[in-house]
Amino acid sequence: MRVRILYHDHCFDGAASAAFFSRFFEDTFAPDAEFLFTGMAHKASQIFDDSLFDGDENAIVDFKYSTNPKLTWWFDHHQSAFLSPADAEHFYRTRDSRKMFDPSFQSCTKFIASIAHSRFGYAPPALADLVEWADIVDGAKYASARDAVEMKAPALKLTLVIESVRDSDTVQKIIRMMRHCPLDQIIADPEIELVFRPLYELHLETIGLIRSRASSERNVIYFDLTDDDIIGYNKFIPYYLFPEATYTVSVSNQSFRTKVSVGSSPWVPGPLQHNLASICERYGGGGHPRVGAISFELGAIERARQVAAEIREELSA
Repeated sequence: MRVRILYHDHCFDGAASAAFFSRFFEDTFAPDAEFLFTGMAHKASQIFDDSLFDGDENAIVDFKYSTNPKLTWWFDHHQSAFLSPADAEHFYRTRDSRKMFDPSFQSCTKFIASIAHSRFGYAPPALADLVEWADIVDGAKYASARDAVEMKAPALKLTLVIESVRDSDTVQKIIRMMRHCPLDQIIADPEIELVFRPLYELHLETIGLIRSRASSERNVIYFDLTDDDIIGYNKFIPYYLFPEATYTVSVSNQSFRTKVSVGSSPWVPGPLQHNLASICERYGGGGHPRVGAISFELGAIERARQVAAEIREELSA
């Protein structure tokens, strides 16, 4: 049996979700299954090509819903889980017990683990650390910005590799190792460690770059990296540099899109005044109440800057 798993690429929770679901499926339904992984990225014009669903079973984890009839499993926890109202209507109308959505979970990995335990009695102790760290990383449950930025824990080093490496092959190697290996063993793998070292050096340089680009006004940090060859960055760097701020708005380029990122400090006490996912949805993006993003066509820098300016103004009002 071929099982195709579409997961949120370059995301620790996406990778962990793919690893946990594949182990759950293998141990519960198909011990001889062949698993194939496909990383998915949010784009300005998001579509699910029919060719993506080429397995005997097809799953999407930690990514948007598809109405494709070949999709057999779906798990997501983002507020912005549906590409359109019609997709949402399709999900709620069909009521497939293998397609599940719950935005109350801070990580998709923990959501999958909860369903696997409650419905199938599946709770492998060997994957408990993976589930816990996915919830810490995606829920930003760090003790401090320093812990998040200095990345001493193996899971945080792996997060850097997963988020910053330019190819999906390395991410999929990590996914396959996550299925059976503890996190400290994965980061100590010679091939993974070889990838990590230059990325960590780049991470240190990025801290300096953001320090030179960023400003903090009226509780909102802003910086523009569109002139820099930076694919991704640790989203807690802004609060490491400006611990008094609540929100961050930034503009950056990636290989396939121009992106506005909107975030909030996990260390600000009390509820936030703004739902960032709802703000991003107005511009075609989405995310979670405390973090979101908007994807534009690559090169649409002026439009992205305009949107970033509007969001900055709303958050600082």
